[in-house]
Amino acid sequence: MDIKSYLFQAGFIDLLLDAVCVVDRAGHFVYVSAACERIWGYEPSELIGQPMINLVFPADRERTLLAASEIMAGEPKLNFENRYVRKDGRVAHILWSARWSETYQMRIAVARDITERKQAESRQLALFAISEAAHATDDLLTLFKRVHQLIAQWLPALNFSVALCDQGQGALSFPYHVDEHPLQQNSEVTQLSELVIRGGQSILRCGEKMPSWLGVPLATQNGIIGALVVKSAQGEERYTEQHQDLLQYVSTQVAAAIERKQLHARLQYLAQYDALTRLPNRTLLYDRLNCALVHAKRERECMAVLYLDLDHFKRVNDSFGHAVGDGLLQQVAHRLRSSVRESDTVARMSGDEFVLVLSKLTLPEHALVVAEKLRLNLSQPVLIEGHRLSIFASIGIAVYPEHGELAQQLLNYADTAMYRVKKSGRG
Repeated sequence: MDIKSYLFQAGFIDLLLDAVCVVDRAGHFVYVSAACERIWGYEPSELIGQPMINLVFPADRERTLLAASEIMAGEPKLNFENRYVRKDGRVAHILWSARWSETYQMRIAVARDITERKQAESRQLALFAISEAAHATDDLLTLFKRVHQLIAQWLPALNFSVALCDQGQGALSFPYHVDEHPLQQNSEVTQLSELVIRGGQSILRCGEKMPSWLGVPLATQNGIIGALVVKSAQGEERYTEQHQDLLQYVSTQVAAAIERKQLHARLQYLAQYDALTRLPNRTLLYDRLNCALVHAKRERECMAVLYLDLDHFKRVNDSFGHAVGDGLLQQVAHRLRSSVRESDTVARMSGDEFVLVLSKLTLPEHALVVAEKLRLNLSQPVLIEGHRLSIFASIGIAVYPEHGELAQQLLNYADTAMYRVKKSGRG
């Protein structure tokens, strides 16, 4: 009795959900059951005579050939897992049990398609880990790296990018971008990201002899803030709608994490900066001033605190309204910042009062030079909502260490000096 007769004698092999395959010593199919078409997409006639190894996913071929040689050496294999490439290009996960027939000089195997189970297991583990990372990680770059590692477990993601859109200016940035050919692919990543963000829909691009691209939007309650983009290497598994659904879930987790981080940053900003002028507020001023004092004491350097108050600012509010007054304060903040060094601090103390911390002064007299520069810059007319305004300031100065060694001492001295200036005629 030949091998085919032996297999067909039961009469119901083709009814099995698992595939039955017979491979000769050279590794060619000599028989496949009907289930093979369901698993691989090939009709039995297309497989007969073909090398089995050609169907195996390239990365799994070496260990599959090793297993085949062990089977032919008389060592049966139970529950051996590897991946195969279907006719439509998708990857199937297969669980094998096989043994060698010395009588017929054939390998006889039963194969079960476990693709859905493997994907479900991998997806569940990866998504749980991504969700956990999204809630536990404070640093976004660390989160992006972790997400990249995790999604690579269930889809080809050697190339992975996070694109974020500045909703105010519309500018696109890539806080995380990994690409095997960064100089060649940047334009493609940018183009796909813009299409995803503008359309608010996922985009899947696949080709026979080209890498697959998949982009999904980062959507929040406030709109689309960016996109996740992955690209497979040529010859890797092509992306499918399942991959698209999974990456969309991931993007939801990442978008929520980004939104939380941005909200935290905004709250932190509001806690330290003045909302109107965007200058450091009283809280951040004390922190900066104390740091400057520590440095000055350690390096035995001079520093100064300038307390500045706008003369007759109340008249501006009373005459032209608070909108003009707010505009004037913003202009004052801009002029103060542009009049000192980056290393100096300009803060809004309250109302129309500002404090400047001048660190690393060569001589105490340099504080007077800065104060005069500030006074002249502020006195230049400014146009706000059609009103031409001239503003003047009274400035009090305290120098470390002559006028105090503590932050509050210097602030009190400068404040008192500023009020003396006002009483003596302002300016």
